[in-house]
Amino acid sequence: MGTGSGTRARRMTVAAVAAVAALGLAPGCTPNDTGGGDGKGPSDEGGRVLAVKIDNVGPARPQTGLETADVVYAEQVEAGLSRLMAVYAGRLPPIIGPVRSARETDLELLRQFDDPALAFSGAQSKLLPLISAAPLRPLSPGKAPEDAYFRSGAKPAPHNLFVRPEKLNADLGEGGLESTGFLFGPRPKKGGTPERERTVRFPAARFTFTWSAERARWLVSMDGAQARTVNGKQLAASTVVVQYVKVRESRFHDRSGNNTPFTETIGSGKARVLRDGRAYDVRWERSSADDGTEFTTADGDRLPFAPGQVWVVYAKG
Repeated sequence: MGTGSGTRARRMTVAAVAAVAALGLAPGCTPNDTGGGDGKGPSDEGGRVLAVKIDNVGPARPQTGLETADVVYAEQVEAGLSRLMAVYAGRLPPIIGPVRSARETDLELLRQFDDPALAFSGAQSKLLPLISAAPLRPLSPGKAPEDAYFRSGAKPAPHNLFVRPEKLNADLGEGGLESTGFLFGPRPKKGGTPERERTVRFPAARFTFTWSAERARWLVSMDGAQARTVNGKQLAASTVVVQYVKVRESRFHDRSGNNTPFTETIGSGKARVLRDGRAYDVRWERSSADDGTEFTTADGDRLPFAPGQVWVVYAKG
């Protein structure tokens, strides 16, 4: 896949793997809405990155393995709530979750990655053919080894499905983020304005990023509460991208009749990038599904991200 300009990005560093013993995780049954279509089986080669769809309501928190992700995407779902997609390109934690269902938005978003694998709990029946046709490895419980997914007694259903990523055989290849269009490097010598805090609001969710000079990171809060790992450390990002996009209705609905929003990640628009305690107003552009997303300043230069974890929040423009 191309990156628009063809410039290859540098791989990101990843955070340390969190301790998960305190969760009290225990094997259990897999969900009923397993899905997965006719995609490649778990024994096939592929999966230069592993993307995992992660629950993001109160009963699902704290999530497990989120701090190890290279990129975390936040997108709007039914009833104005949010879901996360964690993308792993460097190192996999022992356990990730809670895992939830895929959306149509995910398929377009993941096209910018080379040979991605997607771990998800399932999808509604009308979406399954699109997942099968997408250029990715679908790894729902019905397509994964029997012991890859399990239920935890520490959380209530349906917020208790977890995955052991090493059981998915989704071996990460070199340069898994090169196709994204992301550029990493030192902070620009000019431009940007000091920023201490930024909040992004969905109809029924919100994300706040607060700069910590001590940690040299943006501390993450969700829905008014600090977002923490299972061992109590607050989640933190090196770079935060608030990307303003078109969020429209799709042809899909949930079981309660709520429309599933579709987030358009192809096109162009405005974005605000936070790094090193500063904010940069930039333009994002992704010309086609097979292109990465580039972020450029007013003078036409690509804005480098700080090495480390990136959060991309899709805000309605």
